[in-house]
Amino acid sequence: MNSMILENLGKSVKEYDKEGAARWATTAMEEKIGPLEALDVLTEAIREIGDAFGAGECFLPELVSAAEAMQEAMPIIEAELHASGVQRKSAGKVVAGTVAGDIHNIGKSMLCTLLVADGFQVFDLGIDVPTERFIEAVKEHKPDVLALSALLTITAMEQRNVIEALKEAGIRDTVKVIVGGGAISDDFAASIGAEGYDPTAPGGVALCRELLGTERR
Repeated sequence: MNSMILENLGKSVKEYDKEGAARWATTAMEEKIGPLEALDVLTEAIREIGDAFGAGECFLPELVSAAEAMQEAMPIIEAELHASGVQRKSAGKVVAGTVAGDIHNIGKSMLCTLLVADGFQVFDLGIDVPTERFIEAVKEHKPDVLALSALLTITAMEQRNVIEALKEAGIRDTVKVIVGGGAISDDFAASIGAEGYDPTAPGGVALCRELLGTERR
């Protein structure tokens, strides 16, 4: 019975079934399946889609749809984790957000979903985030990585502004900064002093692990 529930939970993500993901996650918790076990199934499913995307075997809409399905299931399982007091080993802590003036959310949201699946603790600040809010979040959460997204050319320089503000606040050396978005490139990332850039959400997860020197679970 439990194996069937977990199989259907993973299948719902791989088949982009948001309603099914929420339903099977609820069923799993009602049947007292361990939340970590259920989370591992979700992680494996989204990794499979992410790896296929990285290999060119599936396309962006499919990755987005799989991430959306996982997002339906995650709160149900996380609620049980908190209620039971079960601790998940963290791969690291990440603060993420789309910079001021930019309201694009898909890439940043996918990165956050995949980071959570990969064992990271993530604080998603949302879109159109003022520089001051990034600084406050770094001070408050003390992340290992700060992930800045900007899709538009006119907002890309906000990433530089955040890095400069980190320096002014005296906390630049406490956090590694990665950047992403349609307007960004390796050369641009290097020019503003970021530690890294990747054009895809799965690549962003791998970049975080590389910067922190941790291996995939």
